[in-house]
Amino acid sequence: MDLLAQIEETKKYIIENTNGFTPRVGIILGTGLGGLVKDIAIDYSLDYAQIPHFPVSTVESHTGRLIFGEINGVKVVAMSGRFHYYEGYTMQQVTFPVRVMKAIGIERLMISNASGGLKPEEQEVGDLMILNDHINLLPEHPLRGKNEASLGPRFPDMIFTYDQAMIAQGKAIAEAAGIRCHTGVYAAVQGPCLETPAEYRWLKIIGADVVGMSTVPEAIVAHHMSLPVFAISVITDLGNVADPHEVSIEDVIRAANIAEPKMTRIIRELIMKN
Repeated sequence: MDLLAQIEETKKYIIENTNGFTPRVGIILGTGLGGLVKDIAIDYSLDYAQIPHFPVSTVESHTGRLIFGEINGVKVVAMSGRFHYYEGYTMQQVTFPVRVMKAIGIERLMISNASGGLKPEEQEVGDLMILNDHINLLPEHPLRGKNEASLGPRFPDMIFTYDQAMIAQGKAIAEAAGIRCHTGVYAAVQGPCLETPAEYRWLKIIGADVVGMSTVPEAIVAHHMSLPVFAISVITDLGNVADPHEVSIEDVIRAANIAEPKMTRIIRELIMKN
């Protein structure tokens, strides 16, 4: 079954199981950042395992449900749990939910993630960073293969992948709330290993401010379909090559959980403005 047929079958299942719910905003919740679900007045919740052609999240802290409801009166669909290339999925599988969310009506996409900071002289654990650009170091590309012209162009320009208006709004919300929030470049790597000191040095040299294992494939596919994208990172650890130390997934989740209310506030208020 080709991509368009898969999208259509999944769309039909979702419409039938949500009574035609039409969300305006799509949200992807990253590692340790699932608490935004508490802010959603939930109408429907679908298990990934029951949705045709959906992968199933295998990562700790990713619950694996598609949530439909409202945040302050705005209809949203939220992925409580995302997919990663390192889990063994293809890039087409990783990004398939974004295709489906566009098909059921979203007009913009908001993405969150946990990341490692590359500038310990400026960043602290628990800081936020709004993405204004990215460096794609993943070994596979979500647009590789046959291009479906009905979805987007063969050669999309990536200069304005991240929506400039939402970046400015997000920065203003953070400033008004007294939240430490940077803007910068996210480097996407395959994982699942965290980086070596040499890799941290290299990533900083090539222009990255943080590093993570997600977000960029979804942002590329959203941009391919002309969906405005807002992406925000919680900096959960620092690649301090001058003072190296081991980091565990438990450390990452703990830091993300602590910082989550700040990220949630920015996304919630941003949704109200759009």
